[in-house]
Amino acid sequence: MKAIYVYLNFDGQAEEAMNFYKGVLGGEFMGQGVMYMKDVPGFENLPEAEKNRVMHISLSLGNGLILMASDPLPSRGHKLVMGNNCYIMLSPSSRDEADRIFHALSKGGVVEMPIQDQFWGDYFGSFKDKFGVCWMINYSKG
Repeated sequence: MKAIYVYLNFDGQAEEAMNFYKGVLGGEFMGQGVMYMKDVPGFENLPEAEKNRVMHISLSLGNGLILMASDPLPSRGHKLVMGNNCYIMLSPSSRDEADRIFHALSKGGVVEMPIQDQFWGDYFGSFKDKFGVCWMINYSKG
């Protein structure tokens, strides 16, 4: 296996969400930046409300870590179902960084487990952000 990437789908909020994640996590958008549905060959007749949906966006976080996203097209039969079947787990390099990321990403969301020392020895917390994406932050001293 060469790499594992996290690919997120949003319901018309991919660009806003990825800009939010970039603001918290840093990094740079890759390639052309945001690719919109209106620029996809053959999609000229999309409903007006879907033309500015994101076809693809990639955020490089360094060290080969990449977060990707898009918006599905309801007019093409795509239906977004948000759930708890996917978490993104981040492993910061310090406790301070874990706190910063946890509090910034969880703002406006729902905290499932406050970030705190856990019985297994790590500093851990989980939440669903304001876009419905589930996150785990786990700082391990070892």
